[in-house]
Amino acid sequence: MSDFPKDIFTEPANVDPDTLRNLGPLRRLAGIWEGMKGKDVHPGPDAEPERRRDYLERIELQPLDPQTNGPQLFYGLYYVIWARKPDAPETYHHQIGYFLWEPATQTVIQTLAIPRAQIAMASGTAAADATSFTLNATRGALTYGICSTPFLEHAFRTDSYEITVTLNPDGTWSYDETTLLNVRGRPEPFRHTDRNTLHKVAEPTPNPLMRR
Repeated sequence: MSDFPKDIFTEPANVDPDTLRNLGPLRRLAGIWEGMKGKDVHPGPDAEPERRRDYLERIELQPLDPQTNGPQLFYGLYYVIWARKPDAPETYHHQIGYFLWEPATQTVIQTLAIPRAQIAMASGTAAADATSFTLNATRGALTYGICSTPFLEHAFRTDSYEITVTLNPDGTWSYDETTLLNVRGRPEPFRHTDRNTLHKVAEPTPNPLMRR
């Protein structure tokens, strides 16, 4: 038995076009950010089963126009992430996706895709004025799940993903991610972690036609 209305086609009336005003806990994430002190812990071969890496990062989070699914209404940000090692110019991690806020249910959703051919959708609940929220995705779930290629399922199966975002008093924000990997041949799951603190370098750019 779902909590959804019988009318699945009628869209909300009087949708506010000002996304930035309606982002709830995502409002302070809007903009362009850089982080210089990223910390990554990832699996390696048997001779070095745990590897650590520092990284630099740039994240752009730009406002979307309001999105509807029949009676549902989302406000959100589309994002792109570039991460590189401090001593190398090439991007070693690239990620795109959306952060979405559904005011009616106080739900935050993150979608992500990486060019290792993997996608995920994580969710959690938060108050509109929350300064921290946690989102989760689980392999095998029909909603808020994880989908990978056959090789990743074989060699580095991702069983779960969790991210905690914290809005800091100084205007920065931080994230702490844990991806639980089942590495082929290893008896225990590996906790792949990433964390960084981001400083704003530019303001967001809303759709000027919608604002007008």
